Amino acid sequence: MNLRDVFTAEAIAANWTETASNSIPYYGAGLFPARKKAGLDLKWIRGNKGLPVSLAPSAFDAKSTFRDRIGVSISKTQMAFFRESMLITEEDEQEIMRVQDANDPYAADVLERIFDDAQALVDGANVVPERMIMQLLAPIGGKVGIEIKANGTDYTYNYDPDGSWKKEHYMQITTAENKWDASATCDPVQDLEDAMEAQETATGSRPEIVLMSKATFKLMKQSKRVRDGILSQNSTPNVNYTSARVKSFIEEELSVTLVVYTKKFKKEDGTVAAFYPDNIVMLLPSGSLGSTYYGTTPEERAAQSSHSTGLDADLSIVNTGVAVTVTTTTDPVNTKTTASEIVLPSFERMEECYAIEVA
Repeated sequence: MNLRDVFTAEAIAANWTETASNSIPYYGAGLFPARKKAGLDLKWIRGNKGLPVSLAPSAFDAKSTFRDRIGVSISKTQMAFFRESMLITEEDEQEIMRVQDANDPYAADVLERIFDDAQALVDGANVVPERMIMQLLAPIGGKVGIEIKANGTDYTYNYDPDGSWKKEHYMQITTAENKWDASATCDPVQDLEDAMEAQETATGSRPEIVLMSKATFKLMKQSKRVRDGILSQNSTPNVNYTSARVKSFIEEELSVTLVVYTKKFKKEDGTVAAFYPDNIVMLLPSGSLGSTYYGTTPEERAAQSSHSTGLDADLSIVNTGVAVTVTTTTDPVNTKTTASEIVLPSFERMEECYAIEVA
């Protein structure tokens, strides 16, 4: 068994693709489909699908008046770059040699461990865009943006630099008795209804999806008014007050789809965090909200260049834009696997979204 025959970029990509857990997509990936572009500059048009404005009257034989494009702005920035590597050392190579007999029961275990290490890099690369998307969909304090700080690098993006989105599409519940952690007095259904009315008044479109964390859903479930609303619809005195019943009640009352997002990840320092934070709710339209753009990484660019003859590398692209590169050195004899990506989501339909900070 030769390590270089089995541990290739193509094999790593195939191994990641075939893993069952990766067939379950991140929620944000469905809202911001992946797209590929050259370079690292990103430009998108942020539109405002508001209520239609009536045409201006005109006299016969008069020149037409020009209409301003209201609520349309162009956003331009550079995408963020992420890269990590893992190493198979000479000691690892020796271990492979000791089990190179195909009939050795330990051979598969050794290779599985090595592939797991490489897959961890690809999995980590896929965390990045989901983390970005969920930050956009959880504008704490009304700030729509992305902030990732690690390894001496600080990526900060502000998607609402003039604060215009916050003025019309964000509401913070500040009165103590109205906050959702005041179970005896809060009214989550009315808060959601008020937000949906505000969004419909501003844009003419009514949200169809309500996104929140598990802890926020629990606050809503504990609300006396939600409980009373459910019990009043049931003649059975001992009806089971379940999460499924609460979810169904909210969806029927407001004609929405309620999404409780519970997926977690590990930060760069190893601490576990939820993709979607607590105490905030985002109202969304149906369909895609933007795109997740992947640029051309240095490894991909070098592999594509006819002048890169000095680069001894094996390259494969996973998930539209994650570059997996396997390189080898002879002194010492090492095999390095690198996962890199240049990525940033656009958010063309942010004007059709509305956020409520509930506690």
